[in-house]
Amino acid sequence: MNLTHLDENNKPKMVDVSEKAPTTRIATASGIIEVGQVAYNAVIANTAKKGPVLQTAVIAAIQGSKQTSNLIPMCHPLMLTSVKTEIEELPKLPGFKLMVTAKLNGQTGVEMEALTGVSVGLLTIYDMLKAIDKSMVIRNVQLEEKSGGKSGDFKR
Repeated sequence: MNLTHLDENNKPKMVDVSEKAPTTRIATASGIIEVGQVAYNAVIANTAKKGPVLQTAVIAAIQGSKQTSNLIPMCHPLMLTSVKTEIEELPKLPGFKLMVTAKLNGQTGVEMEALTGVSVGLLTIYDMLKAIDKSMVIRNVQLEEKSGGKSGDFKR
């Protein structure tokens, strides 16, 4: 298997997607942050000192998705047509599961945008709660599904 981010001289390059036909591409990623009970309660009661944690995490996830090409060197700047988020409360953990779905009509996929959105959203939760709980764990950041493009569909 050839790595597409290396040229014939083994130098890094951004893949040329100019010859690819635009298609609708959608990717969903998820991740979990495990927090202590006191931190979880502060989020649910909306009493965290830094403000509304989950609402801020949603904004951060959207912003992170849009900034992917500035953070990941070989990612193309993309004109996303949609970024949707969903946060699930996990009281038994305790913690939260964040899901991000990125969409566009274009020549390259949006998996990295969905994964970056999840990562930035979860890091925002960590940042907003670190005064309460420094033992939080971010885990299972993963691609759930993707559609469109040459490599076809994927579903975990």
